[in-house]
Amino acid sequence: MLTRAVPQGLLAGLVGATVMTLSEKIEQRLSGRSDSHVPARVLERLTGRPEHPHEQPRTLNLAMHYGQGAVVGVLRAVMANAGVRGPVASAMFTVVRLTSDQILENATGVGAPPQTWPRHELAVDVLHKVVYGFTTGAVADALAARHGPGPGQRHAARRPGRHADVGPLPR
Repeated sequence: MLTRAVPQGLLAGLVGATVMTLSEKIEQRLSGRSDSHVPARVLERLTGRPEHPHEQPRTLNLAMHYGQGAVVGVLRAVMANAGVRGPVASAMFTVVRLTSDQILENATGVGAPPQTWPRHELAVDVLHKVVYGFTTGAVADALAARHGPGPGQRHAARRPGRHADVGPLPR
């Protein structure tokens, strides 16, 4: 499954990051909000590169933005290949994407916990991650569906829901 999920997820994550970028550009035009350079700062700190706070490191920003989107997309493709698909799966995955941002931003000292953000900034960030999560999910689901239902979907067709009688795998 992983040999399929990795390239599918990288592609799905890149598509999701591209659509998220488009949604951000539209929102920025309407709101007047400027570009965030947080992704570039995170990448600088992760790689030990010198920081240039008064520069706008567009290349680093894009590298982190698309790189993180692609890498996290692999998890969504694993979900899809396991049969965890659809809007509920995309909602679960959106939380993972938000969490990965917060881990990287806070671990590097670039960000602050979301509960400390102004509400409108938090709402904008969540909106764009929802766009990413659901776009990535739609692409991952479509790519995985080419290989048929996932294991979870095959089992659910016979007996939907959780099963208390499922034990360890036979040896």
